[in-house]
Parts: sequence; C-alpha cells; structure tokens
Amino acid sequence: MSLSIDSSSQVLENGYEHAELLSGNNDEHEGVMVNMEKPMDSKVFLTALRASISLWRKQGKRGVWIKLPIGLANLIETAVKEGFHYHHAEPDYLMLVHWISESTTSTIPANATHRVGIGAIVMNDQRELLVVQEKSGKLKGTGIWKIPTGVVDAGEDIFKAAVREVKEETNIDTEFVEILGFRQTHKSFFEKSDLFFLCMMRPLSFDVQKQELEIDAAKVILH
Repeated sequence: MSLSIDSSSQVLENGYEHAELLSGNNDEHEGVMVNMEKPMDSKVFLTALRASISLWRKQGKRGVWIKLPIGLANLIETAVKEGFHYHHAEPDYLMLVHWISESTTSTIPANATHRVGIGAIVMNDQRELLVVQEKSGKLKGTGIWKIPTGVVDAGEDIFKAAVREVKEETNIDTEFVEILGFRQTHKSFFEKSDLFFLCMMRPLSFDVQKQELEIDAAKVILH
C-alpha cells in the first residue's frame, strides 16, 4: 500500500501540524520503503521525516528504508542525524535504514556478504588447455600462466559468467560442462567473503586472440 504525501491539516505525535509526509510503500516485514526522487531542501526533508516517523511508529512500523539517488546527497547528513545508517550503496544511489520500533529488536538483514568469482578450465579431447598471463594483479610480470578467471556480474548465472570471461579474455567460444568444485575465503574484497567456482568448459575452437586491456599473453598448452 502506498503512503502518499499528505499536506492536509493534521496533528501527529510530538505536535507535528500541517506536516507533509514522505511518500513510501509498505514492505512485507512491517516496514516502509521511501524512494526519494524529487529535489528537497534539507530543512523541509527534516520536518517531513520526523512527522513520517512519528506516524509510522503509531502504525506499528518497524524498519524504514530510504533510497537516496546521488543527486540528493544533500539529505544524507539529515537522515543520519535522525538515526539512519548506511546499508549499501550502488553507483547511482545510497540505501539508508533505521529501525524505528521501540518494542522489538532489529531484524534488518545485513548487506550482501559475498562476491562470486569463476575460474574456467578450457580443455579439449586432446587435453590441450587454455592458459593466460595477466597484465595486472598479483601475478603481473611473474611469467606465471593461469586459467581465465573473473567476477560474476549482478544477475548473471555462473555458467554464463564462465563463457563470457573466456570470450572476453581470449576470444574463444566455449560451452559449459560442469562445476568441478568451489572454495570460500573471507575478507577478500573490501572485507567481503569470496565464493570461487571452478568450471569445466569445452572449447568450440582454439583460435586464441588475447584481450589487450587485461591479458598480456594467451596460449594453448598440452596438459
């Protein structure tokens, strides 16, 4: 159910009168999601935020989420001073959250805890294996050959990520065969945990053309 801005005369808890309310949507966990889209003065925002929280507490709401696009960064300090904290951020927005219930313990879930990566073993029936040398990272300049690796994009399946990474790094088309195994490490990337899946891939060709941006060399060796 949508909660629309209401500028009609009303007296809320703590004496907020004629106060505009922030527009939000009820979530499935007795909370409210506020998606800020239009520019707003920080003082106007403060009044509306306090009035809205007062009303939501009376309605028994628990968690309040505020999605702030980067263009409304001027409202961050105001929200933080009212008890909100950072939950997560994307390139174009910041998500803030505040547990407003005074009678229950917060059940707000943590931000995503893992990054997912893949390694691709590309081998044909003659046991020829695709390997690369990287231009950056820990192995830069060491002369060490490795299998193609990469990070799974948001919303991307693991097998599709493996096909994509091999194509990007070596221009070789492959088909996914199976997952051979995986490993988990912690505090790997910005203190996040890391899941790494090792994938067996079947090459549809071995016409290697290395990517210039990330790959220093690529070749096929007999394994």
